[in-house]
Amino acid sequence: MRIVAEYDFNNGKGAVLSKYKYEYKEILDVIHAVDASVYKNKISKEKTMKDETLFAPTEINPAFKKEFGDRGWKSQRIKCDYIYGTLLDGYRKDTGSKGAFREMDFIKPSKKIGVEVQFGKYAFMVYNVCAKMTIFHNEGIIDTGIEIVPVQNFAKDMSSGVSCFEQFAWDLAKRGISDIDIPVLILGIDQ
Repeated sequence: MRIVAEYDFNNGKGAVLSKYKYEYKEILDVIHAVDASVYKNKISKEKTMKDETLFAPTEINPAFKKEFGDRGWKSQRIKCDYIYGTLLDGYRKDTGSKGAFREMDFIKPSKKIGVEVQFGKYAFMVYNVCAKMTIFHNEGIIDTGIEIVPVQNFAKDMSSGVSCFEQFAWDLAKRGISDIDIPVLILGIDQ
């Protein structure tokens, strides 16, 4: 795959290039090592109304996991204790949320840079940058983030409804930067 677009959110590019030059080189190597053409599947007429060969996001993610893992990057979880807020009188709490967590796709041990690879719905892209990365920052785990997402040209050939870099960057630009946002470099990739 290749990087064809980037969006610099809250000086993310500057932070990455000044503090994490070696890790950024590894991230570029990972992206280039994943061959998207391997993950094209013929989808039956029953699913799409016509025979199509589309990319399967659920099969691309493990390729990123392997490439990052080969370079020493690891996922990291934060346990969620749902103790905030007040339940109203008469409401019985469900105890089925034991073991809840938030997870960052890839963190380089002993570094404070986190990477999310998102071939999912739009809401996850926004959540990753505007909530999850902030939470991991507040926990002292990261200070800078990179989000890897498909550009529109790539997303349109995915087998499931995937959002795209262009929409994500537009919304971040219109949202603006908050005082709690961390520096994030968003990379738009294509096959």
